[in-house]
Amino acid sequence: MTGIRLTAPAPGWSIDADVVVVGSGVAGLTTALRCAAAGLATVVVTKARLDDGSTRWAQGGIAAALGEGDTPEQHLDDTLVAGAGLCDEAAVRTLVTEGPDAVRRLIGTGAHFDTTDSGDIALTREGGHHRRRIAHAGGDATGAEISRALVEAVREAALHTVENALVLDLLTDAEGRTAGVTLHVMGEGQHDGVGAVRAPAVVLATGGMGQVFSATTNPAVSTGDGVALALRAGAEVSDLEFVQFHPTVLFLGTGSEGQQPLVSEAVRGEGAHLVDASGTRFMLGQHELAELAPRDIVAKAITRQMQLRGTDHMYLDARHFGAKMWEQRFPTILAACRTHGIDPVTEPVPVAPAAHYASGGIRTDLRGRTTVPGLYACGEVACTGVHGANRLASNSLLEGLVFAERIAADIVEERPGAGPAEAGDHRAPSPLIAPEARSTIQRIMSRGAGVLRSAESLATAADELEALHNSAALAVEADEPKVAVPGVEAWEVTNLLLVSRVLVAAARQREETRGCHWREDRPERDDENWRRHLVVRLTPERRPVLRRTETEAFGPVGPVQAPDCAAAPPTHPADVTEEP
Repeated sequence: MTGIRLTAPAPGWSIDADVVVVGSGVAGLTTALRCAAAGLATVVVTKARLDDGSTRWAQGGIAAALGEGDTPEQHLDDTLVAGAGLCDEAAVRTLVTEGPDAVRRLIGTGAHFDTTDSGDIALTREGGHHRRRIAHAGGDATGAEISRALVEAVREAALHTVENALVLDLLTDAEGRTAGVTLHVMGEGQHDGVGAVRAPAVVLATGGMGQVFSATTNPAVSTGDGVALALRAGAEVSDLEFVQFHPTVLFLGTGSEGQQPLVSEAVRGEGAHLVDASGTRFMLGQHELAELAPRDIVAKAITRQMQLRGTDHMYLDARHFGAKMWEQRFPTILAACRTHGIDPVTEPVPVAPAAHYASGGIRTDLRGRTTVPGLYACGEVACTGVHGANRLASNSLLEGLVFAERIAADIVEERPGAGPAEAGDHRAPSPLIAPEARSTIQRIMSRGAGVLRSAESLATAADELEALHNSAALAVEADEPKVAVPGVEAWEVTNLLLVSRVLVAAARQREETRGCHWREDRPERDDENWRRHLVVRLTPERRPVLRRTETEAFGPVGPVQAPDCAAAPPTHPADVTEEP
């Protein structure tokens, strides 16, 4: 354990349970339903409303070998290629082998996917897939349909839910084992203020951390809370440098910030073309799959074209679809475009890359267990080894589904026990960052650790982030009146700063270009030195400590030992120590 926690009031109320699931997307709700069905007292905590998780924003679909002639082996091959040599093959094989039946069970839960005239599940293609294997719902509203079905099932099962609650920190017993979480309910619901859910099993399914960047497809709640909690709890995280920038996000103008509308890869899967202002297709000859190349390749190609043309966006041309196809297949995207004054039926859609998905996260094994006993992670917040250096399109919903079922099975089998949470809280409170620093952090990250990175840009980002970190600590030491006070905005920004510092530290260490980590100063892939994972943990002094795995395989995930005081001298003293 790091002995670090957020600065927050002591819990004023508590709930007892067998398992607490934090998050209400496909990963969290699937885990909760399976645990409850096995008779475990299960509590679901979610940051907004139950039906407002990140899953509902997913447009494209869920990938699985469901079509005639398709096989899990072919799905595995496409996933490994997209992952640029860093996928853990055992994890991918688990995903693609168990995926089809997991999707069928999801359908049994009540999810309705689009079908063909013959009644079969309608399948489409997306980037990196050599076959049509993407099941979709409502044309381009797959996530919303999956969320609807799971939320209805949760309500029918009468699960205990706590909405509008920001998770704060992990509770542990005297042996360092998980004993629950602290959380803050934002004034809506049965509870209010800081409380605790006491449970021997905690499942983090908190989604992504796209809000560390100025422009992202992620909702405002995606502030990296789960990864930050895990780091403070002493868990290992891995591969945070691999942030996928979706190639085709609706361009709303220079300087647009916050959540941006996504233009699903399925639009290209149905035949849309990427073009420049003159109408020239620039993906031809860049990759055998042209517009359907893996996302990192398409994002880089768009960025290169923008640099060459001196512009801040390219175009997606699907005028040949016609009005009927747009209205039936992509009604959500059509409405979003028209809301912003663009009609895809008659004109090309302006697009540019934006932060979309974290391929890395809390390091887990194939049963979702982290390096802290009793703590599990699932979905985008986790790093199972499935995605490697670049997630294959539509594997995210499938990963959440498959590994949620595995986590539930492990909890039911193990029936983890824990002693009472330690009396009092002797952990050092982490200085809070002022809410107004949020946009500063986002701009630092977008400039220094966005689609294009270099040693210089990353060093600048590291120095600027470190200055924010040190300033907060000095303000607390000096008892300055401007010290940030506990509250949702300050807690979120503190989490954003922590995950940003760790992400930049890892990106500085990885001196190569691989997948969605693009170093302009190191443009080549270096398998000899870097076909390995970077694993990070936090010291009690809140410093990231990095180590490299020996191969692309994850290796065993076990309890973390106490930080090694004899660690090697810092490679980049401002932000990181690398273990020998």
